[in-house]
Amino acid sequence: MSATAPRHSVSVAAAVIDEQGRALAIRRRDNGHWEPPGGVLELGETIHDGLRREVAEETGLQVEPDALTGVYKNMTHGIVALVFRCHLTGGTEQTSSETDRVAWLTPDQIRDRMTEAYAVRLLDALTNPDHPVIRAHDGVHILTTPTGA
Repeated sequence: MSATAPRHSVSVAAAVIDEQGRALAIRRRDNGHWEPPGGVLELGETIHDGLRREVAEETGLQVEPDALTGVYKNMTHGIVALVFRCHLTGGTEQTSSETDRVAWLTPDQIRDRMTEAYAVRLLDALTNPDHPVIRAHDGVHILTTPTGA
């Protein structure tokens, strides 16, 4: 592989769903956008360890991954996001240097507050929890119909 070969980054996100069918979400301090909790994996960490770390950093909550619910590629920035349905194992809900809000959102609130590219990650986990979905997006809008659902 040449030194100028394109590179991708890999991110992880958690779809934590409560008993009322609401999903855990964060509002980012840097841009005010609502998203599922998550972020970019560090080189030396496993996928599940990175997921646990990101959720704890952004929400104060501990989670355990249950199943992969979707793979999403940002075609503009070369980011591949792996989304896992998770369950809570502990912690205390709090904001962080990266988040100014932590909330449990209904599907309608998810659609209203998040861009399509982020909302679909939680909505897919709610509607297709047993079959991972694969989609591409431009950072805002979905570019492909789901496969794998």
